[in-house]
Amino acid sequence: MDTEETVIRPASPAASHIGVALSHNLLRATLLDSSGTPYTNREMPLERDTAALIPQIAELTRSLQSEASSSLSSPVSGLGIGVPGLVNPSTNRIEISSDLPALVGFDLHGELARALNLPVTLTNDANAAAYAEYQIGAGRNSRSLFYALIGNGIGGALIIDGRPWLGVSGFAGEFGYMAVDAEGDVLEAVASAPNIVRRTRERLARDSTSSLSKLALNRNFTAADIAHEAKEGDDFALLMIERTGRYIGIAIASVINLLNIERIVLGGAVMDAGDLILDPIIREAKRRSFQPCFDATQITLATLGNDAVALGAGLLARNASSLT
Repeated sequence: MDTEETVIRPASPAASHIGVALSHNLLRATLLDSSGTPYTNREMPLERDTAALIPQIAELTRSLQSEASSSLSSPVSGLGIGVPGLVNPSTNRIEISSDLPALVGFDLHGELARALNLPVTLTNDANAAAYAEYQIGAGRNSRSLFYALIGNGIGGALIIDGRPWLGVSGFAGEFGYMAVDAEGDVLEAVASAPNIVRRTRERLARDSTSSLSKLALNRNFTAADIAHEAKEGDDFALLMIERTGRYIGIAIASVINLLNIERIVLGGAVMDAGDLILDPIIREAKRRSFQPCFDATQITLATLGNDAVALGAGLLARNASSLT
């Protein structure tokens, strides 16, 4: 069968852009106006089958293109996609994704570019969120930033002098694989949301005093429930959140010592516990850091929440020409 050549219109920062975030079960999209300011957001259940996913993203993109033309009088000039997986920038393909394994090796970038006749920027979700926080969130006015995305998995990303630093293969920032104890346990194995729940269940099962916790009454509790009970003053939930913060602080100290970074921004669902988890992170990081490096670093919570990945994907699409 003959293949029709697709002509891609070049991106223009003066036009509007769309950012899309894929997660385990949700599709989020943001339309950015010509100045890069978010104009509208959409959210819907994610079609996990690749045969249905391309039409879903294409339909959503066309809807936002129509809104950009009618409401902003600005054509959409590029699409950014943030995915929970490792993206090889030389092939524009996802090499590893535990959340969306069907996308591994699939030509998501090419299929969308052909379907929409738009330039497409494909990036890891942590890189997208980091860029959004750097541009318009908790990282504004910094020159260098390390971002950690702590949720169902744990990822990280670096921004150096305004540019994402991807490493030689595009996989830099795998914060979740840093060892946090002498046995070699990595951060993701103890501090990701599912593993916080696992550790909490194990402690409830073997510690009779823990049965007083409200968490023992809910067999299907989540990391969000642990954070909620901690905020309500449940001593056991507070203990588990604080211990999780200490694990994260150990890894953060290594980042500080190695990079002498200006700002560290912590986002993702686990950080919804707020200061209850941030405070032990900072205390442990301070205890384990080279003091002059620690003093030069600001550690703070992310501010863009669930919109960060879609926002960052759109901003990366908008600024793609200046970042290559």
